[in-house]
Amino acid sequence: MDQLELMLTELTEAVGISGHEDDVSRVMEKHLAGLGHISHDRLGSLICKKSGKQNGPSIMLAAHMDEVGFMVKQITKEGFIKFLPIGGWWGHVALAQRVILRTSKGDFEGIIGSKPPHELQEEEKKKVLDFKDMFIDAGASGNFNVRSRLGVKPGDPVVPFSPFTIMGNKRLYMAKAWDDRMGCAVIVEVFRRLKKARHPNVVYGVGTVQEEVGLRGAQTSVAAVKPDVGFALDVSISHDTPGSAEPREEKLGAGVAIVVYDGSMIPNAKLRDLVVDIAETKRIPHHFAYVERGGTDCGKIHLHDRGVPSLTLGVPTRYIHSHTAIVDRKDLEALIRLVTEVVKRLDSKTVKTLTR
Repeated sequence: MDQLELMLTELTEAVGISGHEDDVSRVMEKHLAGLGHISHDRLGSLICKKSGKQNGPSIMLAAHMDEVGFMVKQITKEGFIKFLPIGGWWGHVALAQRVILRTSKGDFEGIIGSKPPHELQEEEKKKVLDFKDMFIDAGASGNFNVRSRLGVKPGDPVVPFSPFTIMGNKRLYMAKAWDDRMGCAVIVEVFRRLKKARHPNVVYGVGTVQEEVGLRGAQTSVAAVKPDVGFALDVSISHDTPGSAEPREEKLGAGVAIVVYDGSMIPNAKLRDLVVDIAETKRIPHHFAYVERGGTDCGKIHLHDRGVPSLTLGVPTRYIHSHTAIVDRKDLEALIRLVTEVVKRLDSKTVKTLTR
């Protein structure tokens, strides 16, 4: 593995549902060491500041550290674990999947179970199973008490078990939590490229918390950064698999997704056009994307104070909000390059034109 792949392994395999992002934050801090001044807001978001021009505009690059997962709700008398979904899940993708429970005594593997299919009535088979009818089996048996032996208790985080994998097509990476450890990796790589490069601004790389449960870390971190321009670096949905609703440009290998609309924000048109112009001038592959439901950290960033010109950039990703997703390294590299070039262009004069 090269340097990027090793970092992606660390980031995607870290345990970090909403409200439990400490491991992810430590990985980001490790890789951002020496690239900027690191601090945190009071909710836990990481903020890395790099000054190019001290009195230049403030540019916020946000990527959320949390992933969709589960939380222990209760333990039955037989030792099976009932759980809550954290973030947006569809029941069918959770069943029979392996998970990791993080308890006070360590990390333990389990599997999501339910009523055996042989015992389901025909009408039951046609329905999506509700999470209240599922449970986690972490080795429950008559002589093994999961409470005392494993230290399981309500509130413990649970994440999918899905090691980082380089696929047979070596450009494609399969792992959990691409949403949004991909963006976290992009921030680190952009800061590495800016280490010896001149940029006419102060850039903030922010690993936000609790995005999947309401963009909460973006709301607190934007208040700490007070940016003049904001970007959310997040995944977009790849539409290149059987069953996709309609043919669209969003597919693995299509480059950077420039999001023209999502459920939380309509982007600043001048900023969007500037980014498109830079992508075209630098011949960086890109395409337009839209998400009719859901949103990104820009949903909070663009509303801060009197308003912040904002835009979401991402990469097409297959199977988000499931145990395993797939991205294309070519798209990651395009996003890293584009964000780096955009930061270099955002001087005071250019930023002023965004809101006139």
